[in-house]
This record gives sequence, C-alpha cells and structure tokens, in this order.
Amino acid sequence: MSRWWAGKVRQFGRHLTGRVRPAERQALADWLTPAQLALFESMHRADQRHGLDVVESLRRAGHDDPDLLLAGLLHDCGKGPSVGVWHRVAWSLGDHYGPRVRAAGLRLPGFAEPFRLLDEHAKRSAELARAAGVSKRAAELIRHQDEPIDALHGEALRLADQAN
Repeated sequence: MSRWWAGKVRQFGRHLTGRVRPAERQALADWLTPAQLALFESMHRADQRHGLDVVESLRRAGHDDPDLLLAGLLHDCGKGPSVGVWHRVAWSLGDHYGPRVRAAGLRLPGFAEPFRLLDEHAKRSAELARAAGVSKRAAELIRHQDEPIDALHGEALRLADQAN
C-alpha cells in the first residue's frame, strides 16, 4: 500500500475513533483562554484529536513557541462540525487524483457546502482563531498552513499536520 493511502487509512480510523481524554481537556482549560477553549470545543471531535496530535508532534520535535503550538491546536477549526468523514474522503481523493474526482464529489447531495468549508478552511480557521484572541502571528501560521511563509515555524506546522 502506498504511503499516501496508508496515511489516509490511518486518518480515517482516527476520525472514527479519536477522543480527547479528560486530562487533556483539563490541560487545555489551564492553557487556553475561555474564547480559545470555546473555539476548540466547537471543532469536530476528529479535528480536536488531530490538533492535539499536531501539538504533541511539534513538542516532540523540540518546538515550544506558544504561537506555533496554538496554531497547531486550532489550525483546522474552520472546517466546522458539519464536515464529515465522507466529505473528507472525497476531498482527499480529489487532492490526490485531480479536479475531476473533486468535481464528481461536488455532484453528490450535501457535498457542496462541506467542500466550500474544506477549500476555505485555512483562511476561515485563521479568522476564527484571531477572533478568539490568538496573536496575529499564530493566525498567519494557520492561514498559510499549506504553503508556509515562515520557513521555520510554518514549515514545522505543515510537516506536523501531514504526519498526523
């Protein structure tokens, strides 16, 4: 199985089984402002787990920059809770196999709005995070998560995101 497929199968499993443990929720309550915690809580459970995994990956790589860690936690908040697993599968297949696959997904009932959210999630995540009180720098790391402009921290976020 190709590396891409192996990663997507792992993400699919995490989407279905990912949880946030009570101790992790308590640690977040101690770390985040109330607005940031509310934003985290508004995320889909799979995106919450993914954000926590990205933060852990960044920490394991030696990163302790508060803006980077906050960006790692909240970078997918703009997807919203309505983007489900099948929307994500179709979107990923479109990314991997090209625009015709994505166009086919758009013809499925109920896929247009989730696809719009997925397409705009970096920009939307940055705006939501900024409104929740993250720094401008953290918001910019989120906004440019797919094509980092910060060679050190932006690239670290991109790599941790891809790894998780």
